[in-house]
Amino acid sequence: MTEADVPARSRPSTVARAALLAYLFLIVYASWFPFTGWRKSGLPPFAFANLDWPRYWTAFDASVNVIGYIPLGVLVVYSLYPRVRGFLAVILAALCGVLVSGTMEAVQTFLPSRVPSNLDFFTNSLGALVGAIVGAASARTYLDRSRLYKLRIRWFAPHAGQGLVLIALWPLAQIYPQPYLFGHGQVLPILSGWLSRLLEMEIDLVALIRRGGAMTPEQYWLSETIITACGLTGAALCLLCLMRRGSAPRGVLVAVLIGAALLVKALASAILFTPDNAWMWVTPGAEGGQVIGVLMVAGLAFAPQVAQQRLAVLTLLISLLVVNTIPVNPYFVATLQTWTQGKFLNFNGAAQFLSLMWPFFAIWWLLLPAHRLNRS
Repeated sequence: MTEADVPARSRPSTVARAALLAYLFLIVYASWFPFTGWRKSGLPPFAFANLDWPRYWTAFDASVNVIGYIPLGVLVVYSLYPRVRGFLAVILAALCGVLVSGTMEAVQTFLPSRVPSNLDFFTNSLGALVGAIVGAASARTYLDRSRLYKLRIRWFAPHAGQGLVLIALWPLAQIYPQPYLFGHGQVLPILSGWLSRLLEMEIDLVALIRRGGAMTPEQYWLSETIITACGLTGAALCLLCLMRRGSAPRGVLVAVLIGAALLVKALASAILFTPDNAWMWVTPGAEGGQVIGVLMVAGLAFAPQVAQQRLAVLTLLISLLVVNTIPVNPYFVATLQTWTQGKFLNFNGAAQFLSLMWPFFAIWWLLLPAHRLNRS
């Protein structure tokens, strides 16, 4: 496919719209985390708008609020392009930011762990406006016959829009600390906590499912190897399913994806814990799992796309099964005690949501009829 064959964009970008939906999910989770203790405060939901300006606030908090909503404004403008452009797109994106921010603050009225603030509302809305201006100024460059758009058309299949967003989120899913490398979707411990609080009794779903004694170090090593290998293979196969054969540098893109995930994992470990812990997740099980996963991906790279799709689902399901039926590594629990969440509490909530839900979103995308791959 030559540059002359690249069609001009006539419809809104599916990548932008999928990214916007994903970002809205993260905003909701970060704004309402930890979703417990709902109660009526006796105040109207929008009472925060009439409160005095907060007495205690920091430039850091205000900057984070502005920066956090800039991508929202950009993505709204990109999602409207090319049907709505320029000044009208900026106004609509800014209004969307006001609506989203106002809703987040209003609902926080019913959460005892959160404090609705007119400062947060103002800074979030300002961030959306800044993002809208940036998006309007850059939409033509990045969405209309740009180099990035040409590579998207040349390397990836037409159905790849939502999948590309999903794949881009996989390295970011490594930010939240997990007991096993690529061990996403460990929901049973969280469900156990929710049920225990709801029923006011101790419930351990993992113990109910796995009726065995304490695991040996060899069993932990084997389990981590399986989780790492299957998690890596599932994510890489999702990417392979999206690429055009013969035109996309598939090996390079898969290597970039895996490398980005490992880099994010190392940086997150160094920042959330200490620099000495940047590579604490490099264990014999993780190393063995990476080797096996790379070999599996190399062997399946030339399989039919329908086989890659089914095997991606299978490997992700195996990873979910294993990670949810083994106890948490006690070494990881001890390391987790050194984690000081501090000012990034809300961000950590969004990172946890992404880490928990990524494999479920991936399986949903692979299986839902509307998202099935073109097998021609």
